[in-house]
Amino acid sequence: MALQWMILACVVAVEAAVAALVTLPAPRAVRGQIVGLTSLLLQPLASVIPFAAFQLLDIYWKKEHRLMCTSDICTAEERIRFEKSMFKAQRNVILCVSACLLYWCIYRIVKYNKDIKALEETEKRLKED
Repeated sequence: MALQWMILACVVAVEAAVAALVTLPAPRAVRGQIVGLTSLLLQPLASVIPFAAFQLLDIYWKKEHRLMCTSDICTAEERIRFEKSMFKAQRNVILCVSACLLYWCIYRIVKYNKDIKALEETEKRLKED
């Protein structure tokens, strides 16, 4: 069960590194190479969106069908286990949301860089004419 969260954590770490790499200032030639490579990686990384959505649905289903431990009948150990599972679920929701948000940020940054490059090429072509 923890393997999927480990995979998602690794994907979030990779996305954070890519987002940092894309936003760092660099010369035009290097920036063009980074943006080109990142745009090639975006299509396979898109699979993280349905994966994170499925994990969010799984968390929601488990929350709805979890035994609540809010009364005085629960022992201290049961209450601690309940709270621990709630904390894990909250952490996993943050992980899923951050995976989707980082993907969206990377996508928008790459799109803006491509648009800027296209506008620069259009400007250069118009200056030549």
